Amino acid sequence: MTTSPIGVAVIGAGMAGRAHCAGYRTAPTLFDPPLPPIHYAAVVDANEAVAKDAAGRYGYERYGTHWRELLDADDVQVVSVVVANHLHREIVEALLAAGKHVLCEKPLAASLEDARAMVAAADAHPDLVSGVGFVYRRQPAVAAIRELVRDELGEVSHFNGRYWCDYARSAETPMSWRYKGGPGTGALADIGSHLIDLAEFVCGPMTSVSGASFATKVKERALALGTTYGHAKAELSDVREPVENDDVASFTAHFASGAVGTFSISRIAPGHANSLAFDLMAEHGAAKWDMDRPAEFSVIRRLRGDGLDGYNQVLAGPAHPYVKGGLPMDFPGCSYGVGDLFGFQARAFLEQVAGIEGLPPVAALEDGVRDLTVIDAVTRSALAGGASIRLD
Repeated sequence: MTTSPIGVAVIGAGMAGRAHCAGYRTAPTLFDPPLPPIHYAAVVDANEAVAKDAAGRYGYERYGTHWRELLDADDVQVVSVVVANHLHREIVEALLAAGKHVLCEKPLAASLEDARAMVAAADAHPDLVSGVGFVYRRQPAVAAIRELVRDELGEVSHFNGRYWCDYARSAETPMSWRYKGGPGTGALADIGSHLIDLAEFVCGPMTSVSGASFATKVKERALALGTTYGHAKAELSDVREPVENDDVASFTAHFASGAVGTFSISRIAPGHANSLAFDLMAEHGAAKWDMDRPAEFSVIRRLRGDGLDGYNQVLAGPAHPYVKGGLPMDFPGCSYGVGDLFGFQARAFLEQVAGIEGLPPVAALEDGVRDLTVIDAVTRSALAGGASIRLD
């Protein structure tokens, strides 16, 4: 275990980048034992005003406009990479070569080839910690359901999951990197990557996908006149560009356990700002969870067969993962949000870097490759009219 200060930097100060900045600030206040001193070194973004604002807002020492500034920075040991997917590989490989521990946002890369190359780069530096940001694994209710599947519910028969958002519903939402890249890089990669990871996190690996279908309803978008980040709207120019990827994706899957899965993903779902949910049916019971009400879940723990079988509502509390010591008010009925999960994730990553045994480790880069392997198979299924694709 190291007691030396750990210097932290974040590349990308948009929506998710700010969540990483805030997560590192929160991490030392969470759980036990104490972390080594954390030095909040730098925030980097291509837009200087955005970088400056995030650095000042979250108490980082300096800001910059190019990620290469961090390669020779002696006061930086840990870096989060939170930029457009197609930029991940170059940045992560360079940071690893410079001796930095790296946490990269999902999806790991713009292509399976790039993702595999990133794993090879990490393997060449076994002394460094690396990981990919599947933050929803840190949902206390989801982690509790995973434990129930393992300990009580038995063999899963059916997983039904959806991730519906409305950030791209309006044609007035400006063009960004999220709408470029070809089939499978849209809603499927952006938000479906989280759903796919959660499905395998709870149910184990998939063996095949089939019946995939994509739809793109907003065919073109205007470029913004100013700087935007996240899903923000902006004043639009007269220049319009075609949307290259999927607004909606659906598919079915088979799991190694024998379970089947049905998946629905949309970025144009009216009334669903950020709706990730799933139902799980198993041998001895069932469970369901909806991020619209994140701090509760429903479970049938044992089928009685007497006409009284039904779901029991459970409020996430200190008996469940991440709640005790992870929230200022760590008892049932005090909800939490996505921002809290970034604190859990940052804490876990810093523990790995410091050599502290505590929270489950962050998802490995190999998990990011696995996620992209499924995304690639779904894309091939859609392009082949829904054909069944085996996962190797």
